[in-house]
Amino acid sequence: MWATEYSAVVETEPEMVWAALRDLHSGTRLSDRSDVFELHGPFAIGTELSVTPAGQDTLTSTIVELEEPARYADQTRFGDLTLLFRHTLAPLGPGRTEVTHRLEISGPGSDDVGPELGPQISADFPAAMADLFAAARASAARSGTAARDVSTA
Repeated sequence: MWATEYSAVVETEPEMVWAALRDLHSGTRLSDRSDVFELHGPFAIGTELSVTPAGQDTLTSTIVELEEPARYADQTRFGDLTLLFRHTLAPLGPGRTEVTHRLEISGPGSDDVGPELGPQISADFPAAMADLFAAARASAARSGTAARDVSTA
């Protein structure tokens, strides 16, 4: 197995970030550079969704983890490989949330393919996180809750 992750902190409650994450995976584009998602059923474990990364073919993923407002994961088959994309939201105290976006590549040859394929897939994690935080800030502004980025790692 091969894995990588990107984490950042935003000053808002996990519920605001969760709402933006749910919207994205339900088909709302957060920006022009966002992947396009089409949900084929309820936002629930076992539901399939089509994912179209910018400039690429559409892939089919399945929601495999869902714990509001703490964790979301979907899984995509890519040939013999399995790509698991997980978002974990961890409250850091009142009005602060750390978000971690993790990619795990498993299956035959993943230790060999992961170091090349993984960085290509995860290169947009910082930009995707920035879009997620912008959507969370917009949601917080609509609800009267303040939100701002604190740090990235």
